[in-house]
Amino acid sequence: MAHSGLREPLRQLANNCSLPAALEAMGERWSFLILRAAFNGLYHFEEFQSELGIARNILANRLARLVDHGILARQACADDRRKVEYRLTEKGFALLPTMVALRQWGERWETREPANPVLVDARDRRRVAPVQVMSHDGRPLTKQDLLWSLPEDVAGELPDAIA
Repeated sequence: MAHSGLREPLRQLANNCSLPAALEAMGERWSFLILRAAFNGLYHFEEFQSELGIARNILANRLARLVDHGILARQACADDRRKVEYRLTEKGFALLPTMVALRQWGERWETREPANPVLVDARDRRRVAPVQVMSHDGRPLTKQDLLWSLPEDVAGELPDAIA
């Protein structure tokens, strides 16, 4: 991606970049696997531990981190107040496109084969389309269509997701 229009070194501008903050919130591999499990309906510590084969101390640490960052909410179970559930928050659900994009990237570049199970549209059971970067008017964008720009040089309103 070109950096046409940037007058300051990218390193200085990167201090305000949201990518390091996002990576800090998610942590590492186990956090993504816990999130995948939560998207697939797991809610309890024992379910996560059994399904993922993760050490209890690591799981406890990662769950606490995801709760601290507001990605999961820790709440008492409705049927047994002594048990705890971990539920995705709105912030956690907003990570779905990221998770799908990473999965698709892994299929294409790392495993070089379709993941199993296959991610499909519940309505017609067809595979979901590849996640793409889209323009404000819905056009798919390639790397040649993108450039970094300073906020004062950007036309239009902030996206609803940011505003």
